[in-house]
Amino acid sequence: MGHQFFRQSDRNVQTDTRNRHSRPDALPIYLQISELVIRDIAAGRLVDGQKLPPEREFAASHGTTVRTLRKALADLEGKGLLERRQGSGNYIRVGAPVASVYSMFRLEHAQGGGGLPNADILSVDYLPKDAAQPDYGSSDHGTRFRRLRFLDDVVIAVEEIWLDGGAGRVARAQVQDSLYLTYKTALRLWITRAEDRVGVGAVPPWSPDRFRLPAGQVTGYIERLSWAQGPRAVEFSRTWFDTDRALYVQRLI
Repeated sequence: MGHQFFRQSDRNVQTDTRNRHSRPDALPIYLQISELVIRDIAAGRLVDGQKLPPEREFAASHGTTVRTLRKALADLEGKGLLERRQGSGNYIRVGAPVASVYSMFRLEHAQGGGGLPNADILSVDYLPKDAAQPDYGSSDHGTRFRRLRFLDDVVIAVEEIWLDGGAGRVARAQVQDSLYLTYKTALRLWITRAEDRVGVGAVPPWSPDRFRLPAGQVTGYIERLSWAQGPRAVEFSRTWFDTDRALYVQRLI
């Protein structure tokens, strides 16, 4: 069984025309490929012993060079998820779950699972916390990130994330696709655990037109509290996701 490459026609949904490879806040291309393979393994789209396509074909399908692809393969091999056989090819090796940039991201494509998470930043502001938030952190202010979320190039969600002011401040220029990676590089802050509450909620009025669902429509909703090394949560987030395009997935290992 070959790798299942989902293109726009495969998803049969409206996609965004941006190029995530060229965006300055995107992960390096080799990490994008590595993360996508890791999520495909978790979703069961890639199975133990499965042979990946030839390297030139694999690289072309991701719009990159063989040299960059080999950096991704080396990353996967170092994590114990790939066996590279000289003269034969590259084979998936499924073992214990590994840490990855998006290991805490729970939304996957509604059809087929997996998908590479990425985001467009709508705003970054340092503001007083609003009354709808739970008690967390040590400050009455926080950095508020509003983002439009994608899986590959499919718009799936809008989200609002608040980082407690006591944990530090993040400038707009420092924000990457992964906020948890942003916290590590900008603040030396490691998110170690999170608690999610999943239900339904009304799409917020600030949602952009690119999100298919209109403001006020009830859809899938996630509230998350996240902790670093201390006893108090440092982050609170709200995510409204399109249930026709994405599902919340929690795997028990």
